[in-house]
Amino acid sequence: MFYSKNVLSLLLASTLCALPVMAQQKQTKRNAATEPDAPHPVTNPSSPLMLAGDWLPADTHKIDYDKLPRVPGEHMVVSDVRFQMGVNQHNYLAYHHGKFWVMWSDGPGVEDRVGQRVKYATSPDGLIWSQPQYLTPEPPKSQARHYYGTRSSKGFRYIARGFWQRDNELLALASLDEAADFFGPSLELRGFRYNETLDRWEELGVVYPNAINNFAPKKIPTGEWMMSRRKHDYTTSGVEFLIGGVDKLTEWQSFPVFGSANTELAAEEPYWWVLPDNNLVALFRNNKGSGFLHRSFSTDHGRTWSTPIRTNFPDARSKFSGTRLKDGRYVLVSNANPAKRDPLVLSVSDDGIVFNKMYYLVGGRHVDYPHVIEHEGHLLVAFAGGKQSVEVIKIRLSDLDSLQMIPQNK
Repeated sequence: MFYSKNVLSLLLASTLCALPVMAQQKQTKRNAATEPDAPHPVTNPSSPLMLAGDWLPADTHKIDYDKLPRVPGEHMVVSDVRFQMGVNQHNYLAYHHGKFWVMWSDGPGVEDRVGQRVKYATSPDGLIWSQPQYLTPEPPKSQARHYYGTRSSKGFRYIARGFWQRDNELLALASLDEAADFFGPSLELRGFRYNETLDRWEELGVVYPNAINNFAPKKIPTGEWMMSRRKHDYTTSGVEFLIGGVDKLTEWQSFPVFGSANTELAAEEPYWWVLPDNNLVALFRNNKGSGFLHRSFSTDHGRTWSTPIRTNFPDARSKFSGTRLKDGRYVLVSNANPAKRDPLVLSVSDDGIVFNKMYYLVGGRHVDYPHVIEHEGHLLVAFAGGKQSVEVIKIRLSDLDSLQMIPQNK
């Protein structure tokens, strides 16, 4: 192709004019986490910045996920109910007394119908798993075949809610409610204790009424336990956080996140962690389809929360999980592709607020509802395949550290 002298001059001038802007944009991304407008729980809780890096497109909805570095790992299927047309969903991991544990929701149809129960399996290494067994009893009014497997207020369901390691005991949490919608008016969070002598789970009763958590309680700097709470009417009342659980399993105070249910946000499935300065950050998926995660901070140990702000971290409106590593970094496993729940990605942050790396974990199909834990130099991630299989990937942290981000086309 040939250009006239005038056209060439114009092209050269345009390029020279654009170079400072391009350099400025690149410098802004590189230094985003340390710029004056960077997010901070005290000085700048309303900043939308959550994902930064020279590799990142200016529009985070344009990330090419196929070009992300691939995370190597060992993969195992724990349970698969595709041929029974059942559900395997809501996966949770723990390591307790020398072995790994995984639990999930298991029932008829996809998903959360009358008769759904919680199952679990164990493993010595996170790869070879025992045969699944039931953790919960049959839910009330689920025996009648007329209601079993349906979405009906006449029958109940259990939903897996995570392992809670408390006072050297392994507890399990599960919600119980009517199976017609999300959630029924009888909603309650129930507890179970593993009896090592008898090798069985024993029911403890109601931990908190009108509540479903998202992950098991974790300790905050005060020594109290904290977990999220959604009430049966949370879509209009918003999400809350429960704090307590120290002296008794049933002693909690509930604190609302104001602004978590409004015209722009329908906060769903909260996840939170403690920051290096002992403040707290919470992340929410938005069921109104913004395509981004929302974020809130607490500077008083979970009693009050800043108004949730839409970040620039993309999201498929799906559940996500994270943890703080022993070396101080944070990892987040999520469905970042706003178009669909494929793939699962693993993102890394140095400060728990802004993430600067994102890796491709597993995909090429519907994958969702992850839970990640760290154990002896490894990450274990449990997830669901098409809501019908429970799968686990075991990753060496040293392999993760060797991956390099590749700049994407802007």
